[in-house]
Amino acid sequence: MHAMLNIAVRAARTAGSIIVRGFENRDDLATEVKGTNDYVTRIDRDAEQAIIKKIQQSYPDHGFLGEEGGIINPESDFQWIIDPLDGTTNFVKGIPHFCVSIALTFKGRLDQAVVFDPIRGELFTASRGNGAQLNGYRIRTGNARDLTDTVLATAFPFKNKENTQEAVDSFSRIFRQCGDVRRSGSAALDMAYVAAGRYDGYWEKGINAWDIAAGELLVKESGGLVSDYQGGTNPMKSRSVVCGNPKVVQMLVKNINA
Repeated sequence: MHAMLNIAVRAARTAGSIIVRGFENRDDLATEVKGTNDYVTRIDRDAEQAIIKKIQQSYPDHGFLGEEGGIINPESDFQWIIDPLDGTTNFVKGIPHFCVSIALTFKGRLDQAVVFDPIRGELFTASRGNGAQLNGYRIRTGNARDLTDTVLATAFPFKNKENTQEAVDSFSRIFRQCGDVRRSGSAALDMAYVAAGRYDGYWEKGINAWDIAAGELLVKESGGLVSDYQGGTNPMKSRSVVCGNPKVVQMLVKNINA
C-alpha cells in the first residue's frame, strides 16, 4: 500500500471509531443546522479534527480542504480533501448508512482515495494507476451496455428545492429506461458502490468537492468514467457528477440533457 494511502486509511479508521461511538449515543448529541436541511454534529467536527491530526503527524506541511474546517495551507502541492461524515442526516436519524471520505490531490490531480463505512467495516481504497480495492480485493465497475435492468443511484436537491423540477424531469426519463434507482443519502458511498459494481451508475447535481473527490478516483481506478452533466472532465469544479462505465455515463448524460 502506498505510504500516503496507508496514513489515510489509519485516519479514516480513527474517524470511524469516533463516528461509531457517537452513533451508539446519538441522544447525547447536539445537532446544529448549517443551512436548509443541512446538519452538522459534534461528531462531524471531532472526526475531521482526528483525520487532520493523524495526517499532520506524518505530513505537517500538507494542505487540507474539509467540509467543516475549510482550507488549511492552500499553497501546498499536496491537498487532502475530507468529508469526515458523509451522510450526516442518516447518522442523525439513526440510519446506518454513512462514511468517512478522504482524498489526496498532488498538484491538482487525484492521487489517493479512501471511503470507509464504519458500520459495515468496508474499506474502499484507490491509488492513481494502481486500481481500486474493497477490503484489499480488486473491484471493477459493472459491464452494462445499456440502461435496461441497471440499478442506478441519484440524489435530489434537498438543500435547494427550487431546482426540484429539473431533477424530477431527468429522473423520470432515466427511470423509465433502467431497472431501478436508489437514493441513499451518501454521495461518497454511492460512488464507491459504482466502483464495486453494486450500482451501475450515479448522477447528482449541486455536490461539493469533498462529497465526490475520493469517489471519483475509486470509479476511475475501477475502470469507470466520471464526468459532469455536460460530459466535461471536472465534476468537482462544475458541482455535478455522472459516473459508471463509459456506456452508462454516455446514456445518463444524454438523458440528463434531453
